[in-house]
Parts: sequence; C-alpha cells; structure tokens
Amino acid sequence: MSPVPFVHLHVHTEYSLVDSTVRVPALMKKCVAEQMPAVALTDQNNVFGLVKFYRKAMAAGIKPIIGADLRVFNADDASRPYTLVLLVQDAAGYRNLSELITRSYIEGQHRGEPMVRREWLDADSCAGLIALSGGLYGDIGHALHANHRDVALKLLDGWLEVFPGR
Repeated sequence: MSPVPFVHLHVHTEYSLVDSTVRVPALMKKCVAEQMPAVALTDQNNVFGLVKFYRKAMAAGIKPIIGADLRVFNADDASRPYTLVLLVQDAAGYRNLSELITRSYIEGQHRGEPMVRREWLDADSCAGLIALSGGLYGDIGHALHANHRDVALKLLDGWLEVFPGR
C-alpha cells in the first residue's frame, strides 16, 4: 500500500522576512523528494514570491497553491494580532486576496505591521478564498486556549458565514 500524499498548506519562505529562511528552489526539491503533489505558499502579509514559486512548482510537477498568512487586528490587544491563513481557490479569490493585502498596507498598519480588520472580511471580499483558522494564533484558538468555548463557537459561526464550506 502506498502512503497517503501529504500537502503542506501553510509554508513561509524567505519572503516572510523575519520568520523563514526557506528558499523556493529548495522547497520544490524537498516536495519532489517527498512525493508531495502540491504545496501552499502562505508568506506573512504578502505574495512577493508568487511568480517564482509558481514557475518553480510547475517546472517540478508540483501543484502550486497560492495564499497568505494575514494578521487580523485584535481590538483587545493590538500588539497581539490574530492569524488567518487564506488560500486562493480561483481568480476571484486571487483578486480578493490581493485587495485585502493591499488594503492592510494602506489602511491597516499598526506599529508598521499591516493588518486586516475583521469588518473588512465579508462574503464578498472573501469570495474565492479558503480559510484556515490560524490554529492557536487565530481568534478561535485564543478563545479556546482561554477556556471560552462559547466565544469560540460564536466566532466560528461568524467565520462560517464569511467562508461557507471553505
């Protein structure tokens, strides 16, 4: 029996300047060696490596998944933003991701870090995007870690309205 293929959906590269030193060519070599059919590029607050990533992935026979690891402004503690990983599902999603990232740089900076605002994230601005919760660093993860299950469920319901089935 062959192993079930594994796909990383949250990978930072050298384009996440303070978080990673992974270079795109080395990433592709590792994906090929591990027989990964696809991999997601989700650098922090940017898609600077998109073209290089896409070209190298296609050349290696790996399906490129485009995304970004966004910071979401935390009104309770602005110095500790939440994390939300968004993956592009289609052309509309790419446009929406690009607009959200651009808006975070133009309107959402806090102490020099671009952040999206929760109120910017609605069904229209997130159409064509798939959301990953951000784990412990997302708003749901924070609520669960603080033993606020009721808050976590309310937050989950809000995200499900924005990303139905995604």
